[in-house]
Amino acid sequence: MTQEVRQSTPTGPEAEPELTGVRNFRDVGGLPTTDGRRVRHGVLFRSGHLAHATEKDAAFLEGLGLNTVFDFRNPDDIALEGPDTALPGTRNLNMPLNDPADSADFWDTVRDGDVPSLQAVLGEGRGAERMIAAYRKLILERTKEHARMLDLLTEPGGPAVPALLHCAAGKDRAGTSIAIILLALGVERSAIEADYLESNAKHRRYKVVRGDGSTGTAIDPQVRELLNPLFEARVEYLRAAFDTIEEHWGSVDRYLAEGLGLTPERRAGLREHLLTPG
Repeated sequence: MTQEVRQSTPTGPEAEPELTGVRNFRDVGGLPTTDGRRVRHGVLFRSGHLAHATEKDAAFLEGLGLNTVFDFRNPDDIALEGPDTALPGTRNLNMPLNDPADSADFWDTVRDGDVPSLQAVLGEGRGAERMIAAYRKLILERTKEHARMLDLLTEPGGPAVPALLHCAAGKDRAGTSIAIILLALGVERSAIEADYLESNAKHRRYKVVRGDGSTGTAIDPQVRELLNPLFEARVEYLRAAFDTIEEHWGSVDRYLAEGLGLTPERRAGLREHLLTPG
């Protein structure tokens, strides 16, 4: 049974709609920084893809006054789910954060494989290991894309916010990108992790559809157990990204400055745009 949008526009800072065709939507406003400020409400949002947004979903999203939608899906993702529903007056930027050629066979197995084939690629902890490796790669191999994201969010005279960041499920690529922005804002690490783990809520989780059309509890329990590491938000995944920053740059400040080219001036501008006054 589908759920309708609770309201067409937000009624307050904490208002969260239940969208019919968009999973894992939320405003990250309210998260606390180490200097006592908070992320502003209404400037930074995250979600799963917008390809299945209903008219009511689209009306709600239009009401947010978004300037930019960052779509981190690759061409295979878009071919599978479809392009985002267009939002008038909003710039949609496709910025793939992974290469479909790296995992096409793997995701075919996830979608169509039987228990033995899934056991071979995901069993005995291999699924979680794959996710941890993917988060490390997002930090090490996507510095150019993340640098561009931060550049756009700090554009002089016309910042990209309010902005919505999404991938397919809104958990991994979008989750890592949101975490990078929150690190630049000085958000408390525990608050970043808590927001990331919100993706595990039942109404937020990506709707897995197998090649035979099964979904939800109709999927074989053995298969569901094998797939769980891929579709759960686990704090060790995000911490693998944080650890990679420390291992390769020594600190978040050096990663932002040297890895992503975020100057002190632009970082201060990002905080001005996205945080409440000090």
